[in-house]
Amino acid sequence: MSISAYVLIQTEVGKAAHVASAVRALAGVVAADDVTGPYDVIVRTEAETLDDLGRMVVSQIQAVEGITRTFTCPVVNL
Repeated sequence: MSISAYVLIQTEVGKAAHVASAVRALAGVVAADDVTGPYDVIVRTEAETLDDLGRMVVSQIQAVEGITRTFTCPVVNL
């Protein structure tokens, strides 16, 4: 069973489209959409474990130029 999560991203002004496009190309990213509100991009991800998810966010997603902050929300099945 894999771990799914939403990663909420804030970007530098005018960088949301670039960030969404770059993040879409990363392994483990299911979807990345530009949005309005307190966050600029919302990403749906999948990883084998919670540790793999953390590594993906820190080493891949946060490395994309233009990202200023991320907030990761793992999906829970209640």
